[in-house]
Amino acid sequence: MSVHIYQCPVRWSDMDVYGVVNNVSFLRLLEEARVDFIWRLGAEQGDAFFSGGSVVVRHAIEYKRPLVHRHEPVAIHMWVSDVRAAAVTIEYEVRDGDTLCALASTTMAPFNYEGRYPRTMSDEETAFFERFLNPRKALSCAC
Repeated sequence: MSVHIYQCPVRWSDMDVYGVVNNVSFLRLLEEARVDFIWRLGAEQGDAFFSGGSVVVRHAIEYKRPLVHRHEPVAIHMWVSDVRAAAVTIEYEVRDGDTLCALASTTMAPFNYEGRYPRTMSDEETAFFERFLNPRKALSCAC
């Protein structure tokens, strides 16, 4: 199984009044990592999924430890737990060094923006995601 690791900067503005990274900012960090994974790697190794259009249909996050602003980036580990004709699920572990800060999952579906309808994944998209396929779920719940 291949795992993509994105070194994500944590910005001062990501923190809330309690001095920890805000829950909405966590979604932004995951988005930044996911875009790096799909867009950058896809553009190098196959279709980028975004070029054909896609939408997020589900997010789930389980917070383990607080994350605060720091100068070093946090490591976001990503893999694919499920690939279907019209959906892909990406799993995440957000790590501050050896400390696990959060587990997360995002399900995306291919979507045709011009026609405004769902579409199926291309063979290239499926092949790209299958390179990172591991059925291990980051979250223990069936959310």
